[in-house]
Amino acid sequence: MDEFFSSDEFMVMFVPIIVYWVYSGLYEMLGSLDNYRLHSRRDEETKNLVSKLDVFKGVLFQQTLQAATTFLIFKLTHDPNQSKTNNSCTSSSFLTLGRQIFVAMFVLDSWQYMVHRCMHSNKFLYRNFHSWHHRVVAPYAFAAQYNHPLDGFLTEALSGAIAFFISGMSARTSIFFFSFTTIKGIDDHCGLVLPWNPFQLLFSNNTAYHDVHHQLSGSKCNFSQPFFVVWDKVLGTYAPYSIQKREGGGYEARVLKSCDN
Repeated sequence: MDEFFSSDEFMVMFVPIIVYWVYSGLYEMLGSLDNYRLHSRRDEETKNLVSKLDVFKGVLFQQTLQAATTFLIFKLTHDPNQSKTNNSCTSSSFLTLGRQIFVAMFVLDSWQYMVHRCMHSNKFLYRNFHSWHHRVVAPYAFAAQYNHPLDGFLTEALSGAIAFFISGMSARTSIFFFSFTTIKGIDDHCGLVLPWNPFQLLFSNNTAYHDVHHQLSGSKCNFSQPFFVVWDKVLGTYAPYSIQKREGGGYEARVLKSCDN
């Protein structure tokens, strides 16, 4: 047991959670950048259907479940000899590492797209589970992981576990991968269009893209998360949009053409 608690597997349980609150906390401090906001402060207060305190408690509960799921997975599959081999071997070439990360990203995107779209297509699933996430109409950073526990497990925890096993990445690699995934998810919900933000420059699946999904006119579009928009474009659920200056300061993402979903 002591060996487990000093292992990379144990670190996977908590590093992404720490990263979540540190990175989202930075965005909370940047919340005063009114000229870059997609929603005004008043929108956050009047349009959102759940308080920030309830969001905070909901995210902590989901993260507790995710940590427990990670613990069970690694306890059932933990092989001390394999861990020592992985740690002592500078084995993985950059090519192998790149392949593992690409596969993990593809699996994560594919699983989350399918489950996310299903949650919207099925009225029972949406009403009882996924609607929790859409109580946050005007997204902000630390609401990124606010979900019904079952929705969070099916969409995020399970997709992460499947991506981990299929990609074949080591526990140590997964610490960095899931921390990066966590940062990307926060960025997609931060509600700020920042011209210097590398995530918003490099990824089409970004803050404005996901903000469209939280709007009534785009709620049946832009299901892809967290990295690419491929499945939306291939399966006809992509909604093009424009980013325009909002009267009173800031920006807004306007749907140009709703998808046919």
